[in-house]
Amino acid sequence: MIRVLLADDQDLVRAGFRVLLDGEDDIDVVGEASDGGEAVATSRSARPDVVLMDIRMPGLDGIAATRRIVASPGLERVRVLILTTYDTEAYVAEALDAGASGFLLKDCGPVELLHGIRVVAAGEALLAPRITRRLIAQYTAGRRVRQLAENRLSVLTRREREVLALVGRGLSNAEIADRLVLSPATARTHVSRAMVKLGARDRAQLVVTAYETGLVDSDPP
Repeated sequence: MIRVLLADDQDLVRAGFRVLLDGEDDIDVVGEASDGGEAVATSRSARPDVVLMDIRMPGLDGIAATRRIVASPGLERVRVLILTTYDTEAYVAEALDAGASGFLLKDCGPVELLHGIRVVAAGEALLAPRITRRLIAQYTAGRRVRQLAENRLSVLTRREREVLALVGRGLSNAEIADRLVLSPATARTHVSRAMVKLGARDRAQLVVTAYETGLVDSDPP
């Protein structure tokens, strides 16, 4: 069962999400929050698997709340899925920096939202289709000096670099296994080892690293 916390300052929005999620056998809404501070407090008490987090809320906003949740002892397994009406580069950058595992737009359909919750709960990274590779590449390009790439990647084996590049392109473990002719368990092991070696909290941070180091170009292959 995936335990979900709804964080949005609009009562009707939360009510709509609850109706949708309560209809799923594998999802349980364990709490609601109308602002960032409440989202942090409820995360600590309810221990959800996924926080569905709005960005613009009174008091503590969703980005700051995400940062606090990610940094809270005991909440290491909590994943934050940002859901917002705004898809600007700055918001994507801040959400990823804060430790969010996914970013969806509020105009996504029910199927896409449910898929996003399940993907993030499983430890995968998720970015809305409209948030393009070029947008992420532009964001990461100015944050690090490319000359440091080899130093950062030197801890990885050749196979782990290949896996990191595929993670950066949005492939799941199963898709990576198929692409590299590996077993799913072996692909998962390579991803886990890359995360440990690079100090990445989750797959979202691996995606960022793949762009920062140039393993993934701004244009799709």
